[in-house]
Amino acid sequence: MPSSRQTKGAWYVGLAYAFWGFFPIYWKALVGISSLQLICHRIVWSFLMLIMLIARSKDWSALWQAVRTPRVLAVYTVASFAIAVNWLIFVWAVGVNQIVQISLGYFINPLLSVVLGMVVFHERLRRLQWISVALAAAGVLYLTFALQTLPWIALSLAATFGTYGLMKKVAPLGPVQGLALETGILFVPAAVYLIVEELAGRGAFMHSGPLGNALMLAAGPITTLPLLMFAAGVRHIPLSLVGMLQYVNPTLQISIGVLLYHEPFTRIQLIGFSLVWSALALFAIEGYLTRRWPQLGVTDVS
Repeated sequence: MPSSRQTKGAWYVGLAYAFWGFFPIYWKALVGISSLQLICHRIVWSFLMLIMLIARSKDWSALWQAVRTPRVLAVYTVASFAIAVNWLIFVWAVGVNQIVQISLGYFINPLLSVVLGMVVFHERLRRLQWISVALAAAGVLYLTFALQTLPWIALSLAATFGTYGLMKKVAPLGPVQGLALETGILFVPAAVYLIVEELAGRGAFMHSGPLGNALMLAAGPITTLPLLMFAAGVRHIPLSLVGMLQYVNPTLQISIGVLLYHEPFTRIQLIGFSLVWSALALFAIEGYLTRRWPQLGVTDVS
């Protein structure tokens, strides 16, 4: 029977993924404002909020050590640009009614991360993992040829978030300090861009009505809050449960895209998504069997 800590941890992680799943609604409310301006606001307000959190805890030592270590700083620089591009594509895609394709990106992300782990860290894929990757690739290829267009939004989101995940795998800082450093690296160019836009008369902040201004200010809390919930919960639950809960995010996204914003979801898309969902189901089953009965000898494939 799960302990109270495990139950609470599952709730925290589940709520974090749900929070991320509802992000399209937040960004949809800001349609009409430049996507680049919105991301710069997200960087600026997130950095300021994270610095206040670190100042309150007085936990500066790890952050200063990271800044003074070139290799660590390089890792976080790559991570910061990867997540910034991810955020920019996400916000732009919401504005052009591509929430369904956003969800595809986060459905295929776990499988792409496995492939990136194989390429970068020389991790070996087991036979059923290869089959899962092949099924997902078949789904993407089917959508590409059937719709006569590459689902580049989905692939770009998966690739940038996968790259971000790889960098975080070798990054030494905790989630709050890590995101503070990532947003700190981009803080000056983001702030300068917002000032230039304001001086040129194109700035949106303080010119978008009370709701728009409040939503832009909220970019800091909406970035930080789910991160803190995830960090608080993930320590108390098995990684297998984290792996299952992550699909709350794209499931909510596709539901919001189709049911709330009436984006098309055709038979062609259903077939392509079904191949990806089948790949994820096989991936989850393979992981469960390998953890539960390693003696079954689900072999590695070079």
